[in-house]
Amino acid sequence: MAGPSATAALAALPKAAAATPAGRGADGPVTAHVAFTVNGARRELELDLRTSLLDAMREHLRLTGSKKGCDHGQCGACTVLVNGRRINSCLTLAVMHEGDEIRTIEGLAEGDALHPLQAAFVKHDGFQCGYCTPGQICSAAGMLAEAQAG
Repeated sequence: MAGPSATAALAALPKAAAATPAGRGADGPVTAHVAFTVNGARRELELDLRTSLLDAMREHLRLTGSKKGCDHGQCGACTVLVNGRRINSCLTLAVMHEGDEIRTIEGLAEGDALHPLQAAFVKHDGFQCGYCTPGQICSAAGMLAEAQAG
């Protein structure tokens, strides 16, 4: 990384992530330590600074419910809840979520009981091929929580 874009990107990193770079290998990318809570469990990762939150969840945490559809933030297949708010996880860097509470489709259910939206999708055949369904459910859950909060 070099130039004004790299400087701006590094300036946007949370202090915790920017202050704890693991370094750079001879041919490798710059990495950083990041810790956040995913579906109620604290998770700590060492990630390339360029890793999206979606890729961190799918490739490093093996949470594959959130999908990579358009990779441009248009389709919503990657929607997750961060601190109770809906975001497109393909558009945000994982290191920007130091200390955040992240909830994915895998974390919506309470034990063996599906989240009411998950149950409604099943009951009313609210899915087509199923690829976008996790993002739709997370988006709807977030929207309802936001509306309830005012």
